[in-house]
Formats: sequence, structure tokens, C-alpha cells
Amino acid sequence: MRRFSSISKILCGFAAVGLIGAPGTAPLEAQSRQGKRPDLVRMPPSHPVNCSIFTRFDRDQVIVTGSRRKGSGRLQNSPAALPPPPPPPPPPAPIAGQFQKGSPTSVARRIAGPITVPGPYPYPYPRPQPQDREKYAGEEVASIKRVADEPVSTFAVDVDTGSYSNVRRFLNDGKMPPEAAVRTEELINYFRYDYPEPSSREAPFSVSTDLSTTPWNDASRLLRIGLRGYDVNSSERPRANLVFLVDVSGSMGSKDKLPLVKSTLTSLANELRSDDRVSIVVYSGTVGLLLAPTSNKDHVKEAVDCLYARGSTAGGDALKLAYSTARKSFLKGGINRIIMATDGDFNVGTSNTDELKKIVAKERESGVNLTMLGYGTGNIRDELMEGIANVGNGNYAYIDSAMEAKKVLGEELSSTLFTIAKDVKIQIEFNPMHVKEYRLIGYENRLLAEEDFANDKIDAGDIGAGHQVTALYEIMPAKSSGWLPERRYPANRVVDRKPDFTGEIAQIKLRYKLPGGDKSRLIKRQIAAGSLNNAKAPRGDMAFAVAVAAFGQKLRGDKYLGDYDYGNIQRLSGNGGNFWRQEFRKLSDLAQSQS
Repeated sequence: MRRFSSISKILCGFAAVGLIGAPGTAPLEAQSRQGKRPDLVRMPPSHPVNCSIFTRFDRDQVIVTGSRRKGSGRLQNSPAALPPPPPPPPPPAPIAGQFQKGSPTSVARRIAGPITVPGPYPYPYPRPQPQDREKYAGEEVASIKRVADEPVSTFAVDVDTGSYSNVRRFLNDGKMPPEAAVRTEELINYFRYDYPEPSSREAPFSVSTDLSTTPWNDASRLLRIGLRGYDVNSSERPRANLVFLVDVSGSMGSKDKLPLVKSTLTSLANELRSDDRVSIVVYSGTVGLLLAPTSNKDHVKEAVDCLYARGSTAGGDALKLAYSTARKSFLKGGINRIIMATDGDFNVGTSNTDELKKIVAKERESGVNLTMLGYGTGNIRDELMEGIANVGNGNYAYIDSAMEAKKVLGEELSSTLFTIAKDVKIQIEFNPMHVKEYRLIGYENRLLAEEDFANDKIDAGDIGAGHQVTALYEIMPAKSSGWLPERRYPANRVVDRKPDFTGEIAQIKLRYKLPGGDKSRLIKRQIAAGSLNNAKAPRGDMAFAVAVAAFGQKLRGDKYLGDYDYGNIQRLSGNGGNFWRQEFRKLSDLAQSQS
């Protein structure tokens, strides 16, 4: 019996040798050869999916991401440039009587190497702590304007929604968002309102106005301006030439980044038409074409399936390849758009915001638009992604869940892809006989000079099919005391006139270009003064829009809200509504508990 026990111990020793010498996880191509992904091995030369690009990424990574020290043959930031690790600690002494010379166990020990008892050895380097490198540009809350000094307000429309879903991510994580991360207009425009559809497609959007009292200020009034673009279904929109530009760098490896990107692209593949073309460009330390232009949904899903994260981020070079790919498959009269999915952590090549904007501004002349999708936490370059989306005649959305991915690239796909009006600007001129002061709520980074309104060379916001744009002005009637103090010198004061409510309080003007057009068109609307005198408390759809505006201002620390709190905001937002409106009320409750 003792003899069989000795033989068993020897066999265990040989087994240990086999385990120690066993290779680690096979690389992607090796797995394919082992039968796990046979399709990647037997693909014909014309197959559009090139998953083997990731093997080249691994091989080239140290060359691309490293930079040589002056006078040295070593690469900085590469494994060769790091100091050698300290030697491992000596193994503990063997347990007495366990390893006798000449015993079967000692034979196994000589073959397999010293056998040590696992212990809590110190980690050779300090464990890296996660760093928060998120960046937000932030703008100061817009100040009060005196109509006598600045009667005209001009801004570019904004259909971005990234700020709202990013705010939601912070609140769901139990944190208040940074004030700089909150853009009130994007919170308001996240939701749909009851604006009428355009009566015809000759004018691509309808224009609506509403006036109400202000819940947080008895003296002022709220003026809402609403635009609604005409809707198109999937069969109506032009063919699409889409290039997905996917960040597969190491920073995208967490579960709220690349796995969510893959979910987004898979959802989108299901929405594509058979005559659409799709390409996928991927980038980490190097850049490559993962999916050549194809109309086959299965090929899209196959390419998505082999995405994985590794390496650094060469965003500037990736943009150039994406634009080049889009131009080669350009559809005249169709939709030509790049959809970039990233956490914004550009750390190789061109990463300066202004330089990237220059690249995009030059490339947009080809007729290729750019949509930005942001993902994850810790590396968000919000100011970069929103900025280059604006320059690229596109929009910016932040994807914090599979639900949001479905909303942006499923329910609102036509809005995301198909532009119905470009360079849309709004200008409002207030009548000093009726309006004393005003302030625009939000749009701080979209303000334009008065003279830019009629200048067709000035780039502005675009509206997609079914998009809605909402702007809110808080205005102070001429007969009220107002926000600003009375001026000392008579010549600097507003001439006191008796208000005439049979006239106009303001005129709204809109300029826009049709897709492919270079000359803008003009729409004018007058707002009757009687509505200022007859304004009532906001209700229904107007009340919800005002509640969202108050929510954004509260998060930004807006001093004009006074004591208006999250409880007031919840009550103003009403009850019922769709999933997104009900979720808003929950977020307001979270903000109240965390503030």
C-alpha cells in the first residue's frame, strides 16, 4: 500500500511539471486554429472582416506607443524602459519531516522545482489607484441683459443630449455631477414635447412659442421657443454610408465601455437597411480597418464580436483614416457619417482639442458628418467630444446604458443620421416698451454675435429628422422693478413709457440652410404683447420643460433660482408620462437626497 502511495506522489510531481510548462491563454488566431473561431481561419480573401488586425496591434504596440529617449536605445513607457522588478522573496523553510532525502516527494521536488507554501507576500509595486481624468469645459451661467443695452439675443441651436445622460450616470452612482458637466439646454432637449409637426416639408421645422409665469420668481415671465423637424421613417431616408470609429484602447476595457459599445453596434446593425454600407475602423496604439464597407448585417456582428481593448489611444490618426474610408464609399445624395465611440482618452498622436477641431473642420467640407458617442467613467473628455461633434456638423450623446444606446441608435436613428436643416440659428429682438431685462437659460457655449446671424459663413447647429429644439428665456416686464439696479444718470436710463399691450413684445427670426445648400433661408415670427399680460402658471408639457430647466439650473448652482428646491421641481414636473419622464423624477429625488 505504501508502495502505491509513493508511485502516486511521483506521478503528481510529473503532473506539476506539465502544469508549470503549460501555455497561457491562446491568442485570437490560435484560438481560431483550435476550432473556437474556425470562421476566422477559413475566411476567403474577399471576406470584409479582418479580426486578425488585433494580432498586429499586439505586435506593434510597443513600437507605436513608446518614444525613444535621447541618446538611449530604450523606449520610454515600454516594458524595456521599466526598472527590473525586485527578486521574489525566499520561500519559507520546508515543514519538518515532509521532504526527506531520497523520498518520493523529494524526487518530485527536484523535477518540478521547489514547492512553496502560498503566503501573503508583499506586492512588488504600489497598487495603482484609479485616477479621475474627466474634463469638462464649463461656462459661467449667462448673466442678465438689459434690453436698452442689448435688445438682440443670438445663438446656434443644439440637439446634443450627452450632458443629461452623463448627469444621470453621476446621480445613479451616488454622486452629484460637477457643475461644469451640466449644460441645461441639453437636459431640456433630451425630452420630446407636444410641438406641432411642420405643415409641409418646404419649411423643415415648425416654430412654436409659449408664455407662462415663472415658478421661482413672481415678477418675471418665461418665454418658450420650440422647433420640431419633420419625421421620416427608415424607408424614406436616403441610403447611408456609415463608418464606425471604435476606440479599442486599454482604457476601454471596463464593463461600462467596450462591452456597451458592442451592444450599441449590435443594436444598430439590426436597424440598418439592406442598401446601407457599414465600415468599422478601430484604433488603440495603431489604427486599422476592421470591417471593409459591407451591407451584410452578419458581417457587422461578426466584426463586433472580435472587438477587445488593449493599448494606448491614437485618436487623431484614427479620425483621418475614418474620413478617408467614408470618402472612398461616398454616396452622393445619401447619408455620409462617421460615428465615433470612445471615452475620449486621446493620449497618442494628435490629442489637442483645437488641433482635432481643425482636422474635423477641414474634413467636413467633403460632406461627411461626425457623431460622437461617449462611454464610461474616469477618462471622459466631454469638452473635446462635444466640441468636435459641433464642428463636425453632428451631435454628441453619452451612452450610460443599453437602454440609452437603443434610444440614440434605435428609436432616434433617423434623427441621428438624417440632417434636414443645417446651420440653424435663432435670433430674438425684444421690444423695450414691454420687456425690461432678459436672460437665456442655457446655450452658454452656443452664443453668437448679432452680426453672425446673417453671415452664411458662420457654422451653427444642425437639425435631424424628428429632432426638437427648445429654448427658454426668463424675461422681466417693463413695469416690474427688474433684476438690475436703476442707473444714476438720466441719459443711461430707459425712457418711461406706458406699456402698450396691443403691440409686440418680441420678434423671433430663424435662419437655416437645406442640406447641400449654401444660402440660408429666413423665418420670422412676432409674439403678441397681450400674452405677457395674460400669462398663467405653467402646466402640462410647458410645466415639464420648465421643471427640467430648473433642474439643470439647480445642478449648476444658478443664483437666479433663489430658494426653489428639488421638491418644487418634482411637483412641477407632474405625474405619469413615458419611461424617460418618470425616470427624470427619480433623478430629481436622488439629487435631493445627495445634495
